[in-house]
Parts: sequence; structure tokens; C-alpha cells
Amino acid sequence: MSVTFGVLGPVVAWKGAWDGAGDRIALKGPSHRAVLARLLVARGRVVPVGTLVDDLWVAPPAGAVAAVRTFVAALRRALEPDRPRRAPATVLVTEGPGYALRADPAAVDARRFEQAVSDAGALPPAAALSRLDTALGWWRGPAYADFADAPWAAADRARLAELRLHAVERRAAARLDLGLAAEAVPDLDAHTGRHPWREEGWRLLALALYRSGRQGEALAVLRRARLLLVDQLGVDPGPALRRLETDILHQTGDLDTPAARVWAEAASTYDRLVAGGSRTRLESTVGLLRDLAMTGGGGLAAAREQRTASIEAAEQLGDPLLTARVIGGYDVPALWPRSDDPARAAAVVAATERTLAALPPGDHETTRTLAALPSGDHEATRALAGLPSGDHEATRARLLATIAVESRGTGAPRPLEAAREAEAIARRLDDPALLAFALNGAFMQACRGTGTAPRRAAIGTELVDLAGRHGLVSFQVLGHLVRMQARSGLADFAAADRDAAAAEDLAARHERPLVGVFTAWYRVLRLAVAESAPLPVVERAYRAAATLLDDAGMPGLSDGLLPLALRCLRVWRDAPDDGADCGPYEPWARPAPATLATLPDPPAGLFTEALWCLVGRAALAAGDRATVARARVALTPAAGEWAGAGSALLTVGPVADHLRRLGR
Repeated sequence: MSVTFGVLGPVVAWKGAWDGAGDRIALKGPSHRAVLARLLVARGRVVPVGTLVDDLWVAPPAGAVAAVRTFVAALRRALEPDRPRRAPATVLVTEGPGYALRADPAAVDARRFEQAVSDAGALPPAAALSRLDTALGWWRGPAYADFADAPWAAADRARLAELRLHAVERRAAARLDLGLAAEAVPDLDAHTGRHPWREEGWRLLALALYRSGRQGEALAVLRRARLLLVDQLGVDPGPALRRLETDILHQTGDLDTPAARVWAEAASTYDRLVAGGSRTRLESTVGLLRDLAMTGGGGLAAAREQRTASIEAAEQLGDPLLTARVIGGYDVPALWPRSDDPARAAAVVAATERTLAALPPGDHETTRTLAALPSGDHEATRALAGLPSGDHEATRARLLATIAVESRGTGAPRPLEAAREAEAIARRLDDPALLAFALNGAFMQACRGTGTAPRRAAIGTELVDLAGRHGLVSFQVLGHLVRMQARSGLADFAAADRDAAAAEDLAARHERPLVGVFTAWYRVLRLAVAESAPLPVVERAYRAAATLLDDAGMPGLSDGLLPLALRCLRVWRDAPDDGADCGPYEPWARPAPATLATLPDPPAGLFTEALWCLVGRAALAAGDRATVARARVALTPAAGEWAGAGSALLTVGPVADHLRRLGR
């Protein structure tokens, strides 16, 4: 059993998860906690018994040494309950004249906090903001809160408190760098109210107010800071505060971030020179929407809405090539094979089909003709043969890939045909960006039926290699996530771990916040497949991961996900059903006996195997042999996979176990 420790608040120890998701270990009385806290302060160094005695009592009683040994023995039993009798302790060890706590730095929340703050200094603003938000969330109160008066804790308490204030200010600075000035104001206002002597807090608050268009309030804040510093401490504000006040009074351009200045100047010039109803402006909008979708949350939802509006506007101009560019330019990588907005997706597909019909002849004819001509310059060959140019072929391929991506989860034959044709064209044109988009469509159409993990793993591997060689960061991230899913389905969790880490690294460097949602859920799956993880611990971890979906803008992923994950977990662990409704998956998650005979196949996607397992178990319990046979046939192609784990989100255990149960 792993043990983790918390000192950012009252001193506690947990079984397993360091962030409080694990079960808390009973540490008996305050003297036991004091011994543990004193050893944690020592950071792995030996603390002599005599020092422990002096630190625990102002006037040590006659039996103080024996009492310390009793406290240590009780702590050892609590921290290593499964240690065999007479076996040496490995966590709280005896060494020389005293004791030491041999805890990995990552097992102590304070040490993790220190590392996170240090790491944030080398990260771009978006990644730094995420890292600092998470790290500051680990605080449960003042450090060593139950030993506020202990002299031995004073230095560590002060050091951690100072580091926390520094992290708060660093987080505010990251928000300002990202143009989130208004969001930074409330926290900074509270921060300066509680810590009025920190000049950096005042500077950041004034700057945030100024960048939020509140120049008068920014100057008032600086004057308030000056009064506090002069009247209470007898010192003038430092040069940073003085310079900021001068810059605000003169509205110096340096008050804006370089990125903000460049954006404002470019946008202003664009608005002045590019006509409002021009085709150029419409095509430029697609690029903005593509970038907006990458921001996650509200940006993703807004991009979906505006995308359909841009397509409608393009169609109204009556130029199919322009419409094709507007549709195909939105090559946002897609990972989840269930649409977030089926109605909008259907509208995009319908517009794409209309546009395809208005373009030059399709590539079935082109492929046959090219095969009969000599090899050489493809463009020259097309011109001689009177065939569409490579640009027209690429346009067609983008539209076909769009159909494949937007028709995710429908199971219809047309999207699969479109995916294959788009991939063939992209390979023939040797266009890396086009091939990456086409492979995204191929992946979406590979998420149908069962036993698809090997095919998806191959697509993920090609995406990682292709995108890595050609600097296509978004598709490189997609490739790692696709492969993380597929490798999970194949129970190759060590390899999936590497893909999760690679995706997170790319996301941190290139500001892809939604990646963290998928990798956080994957890590709960890893916890779920660990035999030593108790059911309540895994369930708490799933509920914590579900909160990440609240503002992610991905209803196609989030709807019914948490109750389905818990349902699968409880079935696999043979635990009682909690009865929570699984939303769109409910008909297959808990099929009533009377519905089994007419129950349609589970929806195409990454939960197909898991849903078939649940249907098969229900049919077995109901004695419905026909449905048992259906489930057995459906699951056989996935005999070597873990049911549902190919989603990297949940599992109901190895498919082979279910096939044995179903009488394979």
C-alpha cells in the first residue's frame, strides 16, 4: 500500500492518492501527528529521539523517551498495516540515534507544490496557469495548521506561506499574459487585502484593472498602496510601482502585452482594409474558428455555432470552391466518436455533399485514368488528360474527410466510403496536412463494431510519425491520444502511459487545454485496473475527473459518461448497482429482460464492447439465449481486448472473461 502525506493544512496521511481522494489513515492523538509532522519537516533526515522529546514537551516527563517510541510504533502500524511481524519498517525507519520518514518527495503535498511552482516558471502562460491553479488547489489551510505554535514548524510554515503567495502572483501574471485581465482582478483584490505589504500584488492588480479598461481604478489602487506603504511602514513604493503609475498616467503602450498589441494592431488594420462582406474575410473567419475550437470550453461551443453560420454565408455567395474552402478549412482534430451537436453536424454534412456535387468530377474517374498514363509530373499528367488539378483533388479530399469526421457514430456506409477515398487522394498527392486530416476521418470510421483497437493503434502511430515530421502539432497530439486509447484497449498500459505523457507535454507547450480532460480520465482508468485500488477510491477519482467536463464544451463525451463508468466499474468488481441513470447508454447499461429480444445493437463508438458485455450479462441472467448468442458473436472479434478500455475512460474488464461467462 502506498502512503501519501499532507501538510498544506492539518497534517494528514492517506492510503494511495496524495490529493485526498484516498482513504485517510487514522493517526490517533495529537502527539502521534506531532511526531509525524516533525519527521516531515525534517524532509527525510534523521531526527534524534532527544530532539523529538524536546520538541514535543516544554518540560519532558520522566517517561518521554518511552512515549516517543510508543508513538512511533503506533505510527508504523498505521502507515504499514500489512507489514509482517518483525519485518523492518520501510516508511518510518529507525536510523542511528533516531527516526526518519522515508517518503518519496512526490508523496508529500508540500514537496509536490514546490516542484509545481518551480516547473511553472519554465512553461508558457496557459500551461503555467493550469499548473498553478492545480497546485494552489492542494492547500487545505495554513501549512501545518495544527502546529501553528510549534517552534520546529515555524520556518517551514513561513517558507511555504511565502511560496504560496508567490504562486498566487505568478498565476495572476499568467492570466495577464493570456489577456485574462478581468478574470485576474477578483483574486488580486482579495490577495492585496490580506497581504497589503506585497508590492507585486498591488502592481498586478493595478495592471489588471488598467487592461480591463478601468484606468481610474488602477490609479486609485496605486495611490492606496502608496498610502499604506508610507503611512504604515515609512517607505516609498518601489521602482516597479512608481514606473507603472507613470506609464498609466501617460498611457504607455508597454502596458499591454506584446501579443495583445500585435493582435489589436492587426485586427484594426484588417477591419480598416478588408471589406466586411468580402470573401477574404469569410475565409479568414474559418482560421479564427479553428483556433477558437482549440481553446476548449466556451470556445469550442462557439466555434461549432459560428462554423455553420460561415458555411451558410459561403453557400449564399454561390461559389462552390469558396464554400469548399470554408468547409474544409475547419480541420480541427476530433477524438471522440460521438457528436457534440448531431443537428449541426448533419447540417455540415448536408452542405458538404451539396458542395461536392458542384465540384469537378470525382476521383474514381481520375484514379482510373491516371493509372493508365505514364508516371511523372502529376500536374502535367492531369493537364494532358484533361483531369482536375491537384488543388481540386485536395479540395475534394478535404470535403470527404469532413463527411467522415462529422458523421461520427452514425454507422452509415457513406462516411466509411468517404474516409477511404479521402485517404487515397491524400496519399496520392503526398500532402502531409491533408493526409493527417484524412486519417482523422479514417479513425472516426474505425470506431464502429468491435475489436478495432489494432486498426486504431496503427492510425495513431501513423499520425504521430507524420505530424511529428511535418510540425502538425494538433494532429501529433491527436495521434498520441488515439494511440493511448487503442493501447488501453489492448491492455498495453505502459505504452499508453507514454502516449498520455507525450500528449500532455505537447499540450503544455502549445496551449491545448482539452488534452488534460482525456489524460485525467485515463489516469482514473489506470487506477481502476489496479487490483489494489479500493472501489470507493476509484469512484471518488471518477467523480473528481467528471468535474473537468463541466466547462469542456463536449456534451457528446460527457453525457452519461460518469454513471456509465461507475456502472462498468461496479459490474466488473461484482459490487451492488448504484442505479444511476446512464443517459444515452441506459438501454444497454441496464436492459430490462422484456426488451432484450428487440434491443438494437449498441451505438457505434468506443464503448461498444463494454455495452455488449452489459447486455450479455443481462441476457444471461434473464435466460435469453438468443441475445447471449448475439453478444457472444459481437464480442468475439475483441477477445484479446479489455471491454471499454479502448476509450481510455472506463472498463468492465477483459472481454475474454465475459466470453467465458457467455459460454464461448
